[in-house]
Amino acid sequence: MTAAYELAKAGIEVDVYEQQNTVGGMSKTIDLWGQKVDLGPHRFFSGDPRINRVWLEVARNDYEMVNRLTRIFYKGKFFYYPLKPFNALKNLGLFEALRCVFSYARELVAPTPLSAIPTFEEWVVKRFGRRLFSIFFKTYSEKLWGIPCAQLDADFAAQRIKKFSLMEAIKSALGLSRKKHKTLVDQFAYPLQGTGTIYQRMAEACKQNGCAIHLNTQVYRVIVQDGRATAIELADGTQKPYDHIISTMPITHLVSRIPNLPQHVQDSLEKLRYRNTILVFLQIDGTDLFKDNWLYIHSAELDTGRITNFRNWTASLYGTQPETIVALEYWCYSDDALWQAKDAALIEKARAEFTASGLLGNHRIIQGHVVRLEYSYPVYACGYKTSLAPVVSYLKTIPNLSLIGRYGAFKYNNQDHSILMGLLAADNIIHGPSHDLWSINTDDEYQESSTIDKAGLKRNA
Repeated sequence: MTAAYELAKAGIEVDVYEQQNTVGGMSKTIDLWGQKVDLGPHRFFSGDPRINRVWLEVARNDYEMVNRLTRIFYKGKFFYYPLKPFNALKNLGLFEALRCVFSYARELVAPTPLSAIPTFEEWVVKRFGRRLFSIFFKTYSEKLWGIPCAQLDADFAAQRIKKFSLMEAIKSALGLSRKKHKTLVDQFAYPLQGTGTIYQRMAEACKQNGCAIHLNTQVYRVIVQDGRATAIELADGTQKPYDHIISTMPITHLVSRIPNLPQHVQDSLEKLRYRNTILVFLQIDGTDLFKDNWLYIHSAELDTGRITNFRNWTASLYGTQPETIVALEYWCYSDDALWQAKDAALIEKARAEFTASGLLGNHRIIQGHVVRLEYSYPVYACGYKTSLAPVVSYLKTIPNLSLIGRYGAFKYNNQDHSILMGLLAADNIIHGPSHDLWSINTDDEYQESSTIDKAGLKRNA
């Protein structure tokens, strides 16, 4: 939507095709039981002024700054992240806390050796010690990815945990470090009517500039002839010619449907996988469940990996409604029994797990609702970059085809990352190809840095 929005502003004729009944992808907002909820927790934060300017341009003043609280829930207790020493000591107990410290000290004396392709397990153990890895990283990560941490690429840690370590956590907790990692921001900007507002407004602006937004319309494939993308083919067989095509469909779908694909590209493509998400929303007859925006569920006895409490975002989402809506997230592959389960069985599972967690308290679950999101996580299995490289090399030979977004680029994007890809894809079309979309990294240092607060764009020193 960002790419279309920028192109439309530049006076370029654009058509947008969306398989669902509204735009926004994974970041859409839906109406549910008289309230508004997102498809899981979606915070917006960026240090890149290009991203922040377009977000503010669309959001205008219709947003609030939300104080972030996202803790780890483990064995019925809440752990702050980043680490707060007294909280961790109280919850773990002195003996377990000492085991964690000695485990970390062992890493300082005899560091875990890294494999030729470093794994997530090696990366985290090296920075936190094996004991903390087992408590606070292993269970959650294996729920998310469905593979052992020893088979997960360290890229996942590098993107989500970044340069954070136990020593950095202790320094931060004791006020000895001024570093502020993007992973740990205390506040984020949030639209009053849900995160999907941004993309709905972009779509409206596109239509006002003469663009067509085709909802409930599935693109089956991109037609490539003589090394150029010439058209798209819809699910009903209709073909539409275009000068340039920007695709956010899963890279595995797009490339596998190109005829005469080189065999080595096809072989590489078959090694790339996506993980699905099942969201089970529960309506609760109360408002004082827990104070977090969302919780990371590290308890091994619960299959859910994350629970969002939409009561703790902004009051404009729920208005005068006296109930709370929570969302329990489950992750699976398309051939897993969980993905094949009926909605009623999933709601019953979520009801049982939320009750067993103790988070329900004395409240009552009124009803449930299921949303399924296919291909929501590109799986960073060890060696995935080796498999992706031939596919990317092949796609670079098609100059008027741009793949962006989490699905399209096979990158674990946040909203800001996807917005940047859209901005630069549009810029390549408007001003000529000067950006390598495959190398975009929102963790780059910016010559000019900014953040958003309630007053608007704030330049950082």
